[in-house]
Amino acid sequence: MTFLQAYQKGITLVKTNTQADTCVFDISCLFEKVFHRDRRRLSPEDGPALKQDCELFFSLCRRYLDGEPLQYLLGEWEFFGLPFYVGPGVLIPQPDTEILVETGLKLIQGITGPTIYDLCSGSGCVAVSLAHNRRDAMVYALELYEQAYAYLEKNIRRSGCSNLSPLLADVLSPPPLPSADLIVSNPPYISAHEMASLPLQVKQEPASALCGGEDGLTFYRSLPALYYPYLKPGGWLALEAGYQQAPSVRRLLKENGYVQIKSIPDLAGIERVTIGKKE
Repeated sequence: MTFLQAYQKGITLVKTNTQADTCVFDISCLFEKVFHRDRRRLSPEDGPALKQDCELFFSLCRRYLDGEPLQYLLGEWEFFGLPFYVGPGVLIPQPDTEILVETGLKLIQGITGPTIYDLCSGSGCVAVSLAHNRRDAMVYALELYEQAYAYLEKNIRRSGCSNLSPLLADVLSPPPLPSADLIVSNPPYISAHEMASLPLQVKQEPASALCGGEDGLTFYRSLPALYYPYLKPGGWLALEAGYQQAPSVRRLLKENGYVQIKSIPDLAGIERVTIGKKE
């Protein structure tokens, strides 16, 4: 079987069994991972592909059809221009969360050697992106679950960032930390009733990283008050939230003494990140 025949067979297998809009792109990613060839340059004249590579490719295609996320099958995913290891037990980095990093970087402009916390760090995509772009910062990444924490440590090593400290800790029972100029978090924010209607691929991600309680706001009720004392005067709290949650997050920040509160939209116009400042 040639490389082109293997690619075409994989595409046919998946397109016959799914209506996913991204399936051709997804299978192309799997093909290039296994064969290390650009599918756009395939030719019928190419030599035969190794049998074991074909078997691995078709196995990945079947796992994809069974609902395993593309990112888990690839073993890594890009976020903010950097590669991150991902797999079962850790939340997959999403483009919307890049707004949280962009916002955080703007909030610490002009501050030399800022101290930053990333709460519910997961893969570490936010913490590493901040540390990579602000080498003078000290970033503390807090993650409770050991499976996710293993990815956090691997991604810190991969990044080469020496200004990043991972902490296996519950963000609702924080360890002693130096005062922060910036605290960011992408906490679980999907409501309990929405969990049942999530796409199959999303359901493969850890529920603990997705479900934010009955109304999705459990962490937003706790984090603003809990971390207010950890912020330096003039320090910022920046929280990612879900669709139509920003008004509630703004209210909770106001109730806990934050000022200059506002929400920043993502590319779809959804208020994605809400910020508040400690006076």
